[in-house]
Amino acid sequence: MSLQLIFQLIIAFFKTGLFALGGGLATIPFLYEMIKDYGWFTKDMLMNMIAVSESTPGPMGVNMATYVGFHTTNSVIGGIITTLSLVAPSIIIICIVAHFLQKFKNSHWVQDAFYGLRPAVCAMIASAGLGILVVAVFNNGEISWDINFLNIILLIVMYLFCRKFNKLHPIFIVCICACLGIVFQL
Repeated sequence: MSLQLIFQLIIAFFKTGLFALGGGLATIPFLYEMIKDYGWFTKDMLMNMIAVSESTPGPMGVNMATYVGFHTTNSVIGGIITTLSLVAPSIIIICIVAHFLQKFKNSHWVQDAFYGLRPAVCAMIASAGLGILVVAVFNNGEISWDINFLNIILLIVMYLFCRKFNKLHPIFIVCICACLGIVFQL
């Protein structure tokens, strides 16, 4: 575990934590950038990280940061460092906002700023969703004619299933999808 790698992880995840507004899904575009910039993991590994992070307790972005830190450094310390780097901007911002919120909470400037953030957050989440869709639907992870028709069928079936049984708990749906993944990969 080199000091340069640790520094790169800290900077990359601090930047992700600072600009990934909207929760765990908003971190996915930043993780795609890390694939291109650093090659710490592959697109397939990212899809597995997303699946595991969505299926395990805790915030998705934090789970993925912990995984990347552990994977790239082969140590628990790496996972802890990346996790702290990801959440540090939020902690800093929350402390600052809490200090000034009482004074500015009724300000139309503050309300307008939050209103303006909504489309940006929506776009980041949509971008992440489309990225996941491309990796799930196309065999090579990029838009091409090499289509994974089994995944398209599973996507449609699970969408219709979720629409029909919208009262089911999400854990049940995650378990069904995990079982289908195991069955169709054998």
